Amino acid sequence: MQLVVKNLELGYDGKTIAKNISFSVDAGDYLCIVGENGTGKSTLLKAVLKLHKQVSGEITFNVARTEVGYLPQQDDIQRDFPASVKEIVMSGCLNQCKWWNPFYTKKERERVMQAIEKVNMTAFAKRCYGAKRSNTSVTTCYRELSGGQQQRVLLARALVAAQKMIFLDEPIAGLDPNATQEMYKAINAINKDGMTIVMVSHDVETATKYASHILHIGKDKCFFGKVDEYKVGKLK
Repeated sequence: MQLVVKNLELGYDGKTIAKNISFSVDAGDYLCIVGENGTGKSTLLKAVLKLHKQVSGEITFNVARTEVGYLPQQDDIQRDFPASVKEIVMSGCLNQCKWWNPFYTKKERERVMQAIEKVNMTAFAKRCYGAKRSNTSVTTCYRELSGGQQQRVLLARALVAAQKMIFLDEPIAGLDPNATQEMYKAINAINKDGMTIVMVSHDVETATKYASHILHIGKDKCFFGKVDEYKVGKLK
């Protein structure tokens, strides 16, 4: 197993938001974490990644931190970051760079272009990721990428950072239907290549289409199991 969680309790400021969470993730799994708002889905990811301390319970992570990619929820500042698509994806290599050799190797540059290709963004590699200032006398800014394209760039960045697992927190939030489908296709293709996926989503219907396992966090109880089992005994 790459990840085992037992009897986890999560909370903030002394208030419990989720408890009795137990599940496991094996190599190549595609786990989708679903549930109502406020049930601790994003907090769970942060606890696994040691970005938030759990109240109680055990988290056994059998994958090195340098082998994990993470795509958090995007904010407005990130959307306007002034760098090229290639530069954004290249920054994913920093997770594995040694302090004595901070420069990108030929192998890392190849991995970057492969990741960009996997998310169907090769034609945009030199485009500006965020807002770009025009060259007119009037100072204006414009974006060269749509929201969906930006998300696929960040997915490529997470892929470059990862060797074994990628954690995704609501990667399709705010995207239109076409962009959503493009994102799901890219994530599914990455999983089919052997990468383990752990994704938080509010889209239960699509989760059961692509995922191999479901963790449904409810207010009073949780479900963890294979997608077919979840469809039969879906948590209400």
